[in-house]
Amino acid sequence: MANNTADHPPGNSVAEGNHDGDFGVTMEELKSLMELRSAEAVSKIQEKFGDVQGICRLLKTSVIEGLSGNPVDLEKRHSAFGKNFIPPKKSKTFLQLVWEALQDVTLIILEIAAIISLCLSFYHPPGGNAEACGQAAGGVEDEGESQAGWIEGAAILFSVIIVVLVTAFNDWSKEKQFRGLQSRIEEEQKLTVCRQGQVIQIPVAEIVVGDIAQIMYGDVLPADGILIQGSDLKLDESSLTGESDQVRKSLEKDPMLLSGTKVMEGCGKMVVSAVGLNSQTGIILTLLSTSEHNEEKKAKKTKTQDGVALEIQPLKCEEAAELEEKAEVKQVKKVNVTKKEKSVLQGKLTRLAVQIGKAGLFMSTLTVIILIVYFAIDTFGIQGRPWLVECLPIYIQYFVKFFIIGVTVLVVAVPEGLPLAVTISLAYSVKKMMKDNNLVRHLDACETMGNATAICSDKTGTLTMNRMTVVQAFIGDSHFKKVPEPDAIEPRVLDMLVNSISINSAYTSDIQAPEREGGLPRHVGNKTECALLGLVLELKREYDSIRNEIPEEQHFKVYTFNSSRKSMSTVLKIPDVGFRMYSKGASEIILRKCSHILDAHGQPRIFKPKDREEMVCKVIEPMACEGLRTICVAYRDFPAEAGEPDWDNENEILSGLTCIAVVGIEDPVRPEVPEAITKCQRAGITVRMVTGDNINTARAIAAKCGILQPGKESLCLEGKEFNRLIRNEKGEVEQERLDKVWPNLRVLARSSPTDKHTLVKGIIDSTVGETRQVVAVTGDGTNDGPALKKADVGFAMGIAGTDVAKEASDIILTDDNFTSIVKAVMWGRNVYDSISKFLQF
Repeated sequence: MANNTADHPPGNSVAEGNHDGDFGVTMEELKSLMELRSAEAVSKIQEKFGDVQGICRLLKTSVIEGLSGNPVDLEKRHSAFGKNFIPPKKSKTFLQLVWEALQDVTLIILEIAAIISLCLSFYHPPGGNAEACGQAAGGVEDEGESQAGWIEGAAILFSVIIVVLVTAFNDWSKEKQFRGLQSRIEEEQKLTVCRQGQVIQIPVAEIVVGDIAQIMYGDVLPADGILIQGSDLKLDESSLTGESDQVRKSLEKDPMLLSGTKVMEGCGKMVVSAVGLNSQTGIILTLLSTSEHNEEKKAKKTKTQDGVALEIQPLKCEEAAELEEKAEVKQVKKVNVTKKEKSVLQGKLTRLAVQIGKAGLFMSTLTVIILIVYFAIDTFGIQGRPWLVECLPIYIQYFVKFFIIGVTVLVVAVPEGLPLAVTISLAYSVKKMMKDNNLVRHLDACETMGNATAICSDKTGTLTMNRMTVVQAFIGDSHFKKVPEPDAIEPRVLDMLVNSISINSAYTSDIQAPEREGGLPRHVGNKTECALLGLVLELKREYDSIRNEIPEEQHFKVYTFNSSRKSMSTVLKIPDVGFRMYSKGASEIILRKCSHILDAHGQPRIFKPKDREEMVCKVIEPMACEGLRTICVAYRDFPAEAGEPDWDNENEILSGLTCIAVVGIEDPVRPEVPEAITKCQRAGITVRMVTGDNINTARAIAAKCGILQPGKESLCLEGKEFNRLIRNEKGEVEQERLDKVWPNLRVLARSSPTDKHTLVKGIIDSTVGETRQVVAVTGDGTNDGPALKKADVGFAMGIAGTDVAKEASDIILTDDNFTSIVKAVMWGRNVYDSISKFLQF
């Protein structure tokens, strides 16, 4: 791509500290610009600013030099465009948590009983001549007992205070842990920017509008920006839009780079155009918090309210202008109401407490009535005493005494130790869960997991390791079902394979040392290339030494990977010999261009169409059936005597190749996952995979995990087919149709976060079966927020998860591992066992 940095005075930035702070473009103009996409964004830039350079000039920044870094200038930018800081959602104060804990029905019954008991314990009837007025039944109370009557009420209140404080402190400390985890992650994130002509790394919080940032493989963009120059830049915008396909970015077609998206391929340079709350991620967070705030207000006015889930759809140009209005209408479905709904155990215990309370109230009322009736019959009937007006105070004293006895019966009936037992059991389990990589944000999520009947899990990173790996190879006429030992390969073929992979891959793709001891090596850059580089390391060779020997500057010509080529080729000039081109790409593309293949002795032999068909049947199709992506590695020599070829004639250049090897790569299943899923199935929990990946890969991974079992009726659907089955002619989801699909559904592939939310809501609202399903969901993207909110328990990924997903979740998996979910179920059931033992006791 052409370097469009011309015609801009490089010294422009050095004097910028003297500017009066009046930038040529406002924050609102930049915000509205960032809401546009593709062609509309390009035409808007051309119409209003001329080009991206024009925006840079208005922002008083230099494409070459960057900003001056002058503190005065940076402060002006902060005041004009805001800081790159999204204030965390205001956490609840300790007193608010105490008030929430006091809302428990069992505690309310105890509080009322305790207050009445306390008040009556201080009432002592005055003495008097009661002989003429009759004798009350109900036992004799000595003076010491009457003096100590307050102890019962005080003891109950004391137990209530302990329960409330322990619950509130647990919630408060978990929230503090969560905030600490977030701030630590944010402090570690840095971005490469250009200031005073120097390329430096700065913390993301210090980025300002006008900074010239360099972006490359693996970077998560911390702010919105507009592309200045780029080379085969592809971004994963799924965390923001839910679209699983990678989006190509270029100056001509789509230069808009959004915060929260990840660079998957290529590299480039951008000018930062929006930071903090004005960036796209910031706007979405603001909308979510506004929705929650509105929902809280509505929840106070009405007890039941149906809303529509706020689905953060890809921001199409025509939708951008209406976004603000839609946000008011599209509420997060009962965001806070959902979380205020009682957990399953709370519901059961509340019902139990109410039943016990009703029984106690009935018995205490019956006791009072019996005592009053007995007194009346005995005094006025059997003894035949007359009704005397002067005896009225004495009668009232007797009735108060009967009432005290009734209250005592009620107080004794309510199990004041139950909330304390629940809280202590939960607090203990939560502490243990932290060691099992579960950071519990809401205490009740722990026991809800004990009741879970369904888990909807992501595939990448949760069930799999999120690192592409070569697992099979066809080299030298041999099909290896696992990576072969270096001795098993002819040295000439091995050298050719290692050189081809090392040279013909972006030098930014790299396998680096693990961040912590005992961890796995880090894959930086393109995942497919990292898988091939991993193969080089497994073959006991070093790619770094080859790259050092042949740096990128010595590459004569590079045909970078794109969607039409589906291959990448690098040409080297070898003095006095000619040229050698290394190619790699999708096997169905490269094999069609191969005229030879290296045999077991490393010699090229003719590769006919018949040989290709045989290879497809015996090698490529079996690999594909196992969910592997097949990559072919090849080369071609151009002899010097034939003259220099026409490098622009790609069809001619990319033909007559010699195949070196075909490898099968996959994102392998975590070794501990199949056993964990078997445990879930034994425990009566159905595990479903919800992924954006294609159906074949998803089905293969599900079979390896044990989600799909031979002989059992299971449905594997793509998002489009799923929607066709569950929606009526008007496009509305029908619960009746959904109830026919979800019981057998095990894999939902090519799904959007909207599909995930629909599935979760449908399972929870379903009336199929005697009891309602309790659903746990995993999510890592911004767009998973609604599904995480709707689920009974939402699990966010601690490593790969976005801030929005973590904010919406109940439990954070600090290791992104499915096994940790199973541990959460175990501890949840432990809470149940502890409470049932207490109830029996």
